[in-house]
Amino acid sequence: MGKAINSTEMPVKEKHARRIILGTHREKGAHTFWSYALGFPLNDNSILCWKFCHVMHKVLRDGHRNVLQDCTRHHGSLIDSQLHDRYGQLVALYTKLLCTKLEFHVKNAKIPPNLEVTDEVLERTAGTDISDVFQLTVQVFDYMDAELRLAETVIRQLNTSIAVSSLTSGQCRLAPLIQVIQDCSQLYHFNVKLLFKLHACLPADTLQGHRDRFHEQFRSLKSFFNKTRDMIYFKRLIQIPKLPDSPPNFLHAAALAKHVKPVVVIPADEDTEQQDDDDDDPEPLIDVSDSPAPITQVDIFDQTFGPPNGGFDDRSAQRYVTQLKSQINSLEAELEEQRVQKQRALVENEQLRMELETTLQLSSLSFEERAQATEQRYNKLKEKHTELVSSHAELLRKSADTVKMLSATQQTQEEVERTKHQLSFEIERIRQESELKLEEQKFEMEKVKRELEEKMTEVTRMKASLQNTQKTSDQITSSMTALQAEKERLMRSVSEKEAELSTVRQTAQVQQSSLQLEREKSSRELVELQGKLKEKVSQDSGMKQKLLDEQFALLQGTITEAENIIQDAVTKLDDPLHIRCTSSPDYLINRAEATLGSIDKMKKGHADYLRNMADAGGLLRSLTQFSHLAAETIVNGSATAHQAPTDQADLLTANCRGCATQSLQFLKDLKSKASLQRADPASIRVVVQKILKLGQDLRPKGMDIRQEELGDLVDKEMAATSAAIEEAVRRIDVSNLYRTAPKNVVTENMWDAIRMLVKASTDLQKEIVESGKGAATIKEFYARNSRWTEGLISAAKAVGWGATEMVESADKVVLHTGKYEELIVCSHEIAASTAQLVAASKVKADRHSQKLPVLQQASRHVNEMAANLVASTKSGREHLEDKDPMDFSGMSLIKLKKEEMESQVKLLELETLLENERQRLGELRKKHYDLAGVPMEQVSEGNGELSSLVNPVTPLNNPVTMSPKPSKPALMKKPPLSQKPNVGPRVVVRLLKVD
Repeated sequence: MGKAINSTEMPVKEKHARRIILGTHREKGAHTFWSYALGFPLNDNSILCWKFCHVMHKVLRDGHRNVLQDCTRHHGSLIDSQLHDRYGQLVALYTKLLCTKLEFHVKNAKIPPNLEVTDEVLERTAGTDISDVFQLTVQVFDYMDAELRLAETVIRQLNTSIAVSSLTSGQCRLAPLIQVIQDCSQLYHFNVKLLFKLHACLPADTLQGHRDRFHEQFRSLKSFFNKTRDMIYFKRLIQIPKLPDSPPNFLHAAALAKHVKPVVVIPADEDTEQQDDDDDDPEPLIDVSDSPAPITQVDIFDQTFGPPNGGFDDRSAQRYVTQLKSQINSLEAELEEQRVQKQRALVENEQLRMELETTLQLSSLSFEERAQATEQRYNKLKEKHTELVSSHAELLRKSADTVKMLSATQQTQEEVERTKHQLSFEIERIRQESELKLEEQKFEMEKVKRELEEKMTEVTRMKASLQNTQKTSDQITSSMTALQAEKERLMRSVSEKEAELSTVRQTAQVQQSSLQLEREKSSRELVELQGKLKEKVSQDSGMKQKLLDEQFALLQGTITEAENIIQDAVTKLDDPLHIRCTSSPDYLINRAEATLGSIDKMKKGHADYLRNMADAGGLLRSLTQFSHLAAETIVNGSATAHQAPTDQADLLTANCRGCATQSLQFLKDLKSKASLQRADPASIRVVVQKILKLGQDLRPKGMDIRQEELGDLVDKEMAATSAAIEEAVRRIDVSNLYRTAPKNVVTENMWDAIRMLVKASTDLQKEIVESGKGAATIKEFYARNSRWTEGLISAAKAVGWGATEMVESADKVVLHTGKYEELIVCSHEIAASTAQLVAASKVKADRHSQKLPVLQQASRHVNEMAANLVASTKSGREHLEDKDPMDFSGMSLIKLKKEEMESQVKLLELETLLENERQRLGELRKKHYDLAGVPMEQVSEGNGELSSLVNPVTPLNNPVTMSPKPSKPALMKKPPLSQKPNVGPRVVVRLLKVD
């Protein structure tokens, strides 16, 4: 384990991996493997982690079948790579691939980790359920994606040239791709088989995503195979199959017969690693020790097949075998010597290249001589290479002679044959290495030639440059002569300046002595000032601490006063006298919003105080404001709860108490220096927001319109009312086009009157706004008179709604699907809403306004038209209900009595229905008042403006209605019951007898 998995950047040796795999077969599991693996510092070394993943991949593929269970048991030990060097990304992808492999084979236990199964086993694993086949195909796709992602990343990081794939650093990364190629060839075959099976059972459109994913994987896999096939490293280790030019056509079932399973061929197991590693003992091909193993082997051979023909002597055969082994060892030594010579030639070639690079720094005169020396070295290197090639050929001849000599021994034929195969493969490997080195040397020699030509060109250029330099030197010589004369003139000037400088120096020395005296005096004064400064600093620190203490004491006093204010507010909640106090939700909302603003100021003041504890002014002001506003919110919240429903009242009271508790806790935290830093009013904000929410819920419906929106809403409602009236007139005109009966003049007059009323109301409203707004805007005027505006909006809505309902009722009456009573009620509603609109406009109008009489005249005209409509409707209904008088002929007394009783029963039922409808009407009107936002007691006790403006369209409570609808006493009076006839039962009997 230690030799296979280490931090050296070279591929894992095949013999070390083979020993680990054989160990798993011996112990029938991977317990020993994991006991060593868990001790490796995988998190610290990326190369070590990479080689561990490679060995684990080989063990999963070629190890014992129980290895899968042991690796699954240690699934959590696979590291989540946090390495960021060149191997970090590769390790992350490799661990993800191993996890995917483990999960796949655990789910599909019939498929071994080496993926070598027959098509029948694959069919049994997929099953007959098409859902299972679909799921297995997705798992195979994910498996293939993990393999290809690792392979693409490795190839992208490496240069695919010959040199890179031959270096140990490149081979360390490329080695795991052998297992990836083996896995991918099998997974590709699985995908083809499963997709053909899916296309035989499912429509092609359903599998479009599977086909696209397969085509993408096909392109990636083909590119991967082509790149690795061109690398020299893989040529001697694995035979990579070729994929077809185009992917299979799954839409044609016959294409399955053309599919050829890709087969990966691995040469017979052999140790392709070098035998001269320092960390490993050499392993000879044949054991030459004097152990008795060969004798035992011969004895077993003789016992099985009998003695050899011709009575060949065992001892002579043994001596011959020993001689052959010594020859083999000598050949191996010669091969090793040739390998060392090649390495030495490479070193000399590298030294030659370095010498060529240093030629740029030499002068142009010696460059040609060094170039000749380099050429001589190159010739010597070429001769040396020729000698190596000839010696290599001699070795090949010796190898052939050795093979012939080994074939002569019949008694040890098996052993000699095996040795011959091993030696042949070793020689072939050495030949390939020699060819590879030869190619590299040729490449290096060509490179050296090119560099030599470049150097010669550089020498030529330098000669030309030298000639230019010579010309420049002549010019410089002439310039030097002129400069020499200038130098002499300057020297004379310098001597004069030096005389002046000596005079200046004497003057400077006198000034320096005076400055020294001044500096000493300043130093003494500075020491005195520093002493005074220290005293001042100590005094300032004492004053600053005193100021901090005074500020904190002032803060504590303010907090105590604030606690008293809030505690007093809490005391009022339990005061019996406070129970009779009430407050409106609007005022509670106003106080809660102000409290929230004070909380923000207090939080800012707290932060400012923590930054500068010498200034507590901002915090003191915010605390004072907060305490008063919080107390008002608590008191007004309790007062509002007194007139709220029980559940909401209890919740509001509890939140008020919670607000007091949180406020006192916050003030307590502020009062102590230990808890001053962590004091936070967030909990107070939460409770106050709850109180604000409850206050908003307690507001009457329809009161949630913002003040700034009232002006726009008035214009919108008046425009909507006009539009509703125009639409109603249009619908009536359209219906008249398709009616053969004469037009309903009463209805048309009614609509004309309503249109005139709306126009007059709009004109009067504009006059009111223009005369009352002053310098303010129209929206500000509406917002300032919100009650009047809301009444105007309510009246406009009522007029528009009544117009629409009247058209609907008229259509139903024309189509004989409605009742005349509906038309009568609609006319009553329009008259009532008209009166409300007039009242709303009259409240703010000037009594001398000329448009007010026009509006009143339009209102009276609407009432007259409504009365005419009701009268004509009643007349029409009576005309339709006119019937012939009852025919009492042929009716006996008993039958008349029976009809009378049935009539009384029906009358009682109608009276009961009438009473129930009256109660229902009362409840509806009460709910209407609640939705309109005006409690019943306010309607009865409020002033005229409130009761007239915020009044739903109900004629019973509207003081200005002019509807011809009967008053409440008349409606509440019950009709008298019919009198019984004074006919006794005996008369009935007597009549029966007569009959």
